[in-house]
Amino acid sequence: MTFPIRPQRRFPVCCPVTYRAERSEGHGIIWNLSAKGWRLSGDVPLRLGQTCTMAVRLPNRKSLVMVAAIVRWARDWDQEYGLETVMVSKQTHSQLEDVLTQLEQGSSNPLTYAAGGLTLSDPTERPR
Repeated sequence: MTFPIRPQRRFPVCCPVTYRAERSEGHGIIWNLSAKGWRLSGDVPLRLGQTCTMAVRLPNRKSLVMVAAIVRWARDWDQEYGLETVMVSKQTHSQLEDVLTQLEQGSSNPLTYAAGGLTLSDPTERPR
């Protein structure tokens, strides 16, 4: 099996997310992001090819961004998913580009969302 090389760089982050697919609502964490994709772990399972909407609090931002995405890969045993952005507003796209620029120019430490005690510095570390 071959895997295509991603055209965009992914950056480690730790952002809370609420996502909706069909009639279910899930909560989780975005572990990395790029201009076109997201790696999410959450409490409600998603299926390959399923579409969902996500409300994400990007690092160093006060407001939530809304994104529509499609599940491109799924690891059911740990409820982790790779999502491709399929629809985003111009304002959200601009906010995402600003965050990606900060990440590209910043340190190697992932940006985190610190409210509610969530301050992970290692993107492989997971809250239990």
